[in-house]
Amino acid sequence: MTESAKKLLQEALHLSPTERVLLIDALVSSLDQPDAQIDQLWLAEAEQRLNAYHTGQLEAIPAEQVFEEIKNL
Repeated sequence: MTESAKKLLQEALHLSPTERVLLIDALVSSLDQPDAQIDQLWLAEAEQRLNAYHTGQLEAIPAEQVFEEIKNL
């Protein structure tokens, strides 16, 4: 952590709990920025999987079966 970040942290620790929560929320929100390129890649992947399912190249597994397998790990 840089000295600047350490200084900010020390200042933030003196804030009220409510102010710290609001600060944390703002910081986390700043990291969650949409990325059009990633969205397009996920859309293409979803369309390929759906097409594979419709053409019989991909088999679906019931959610209940998946959850049961996870529970038994």
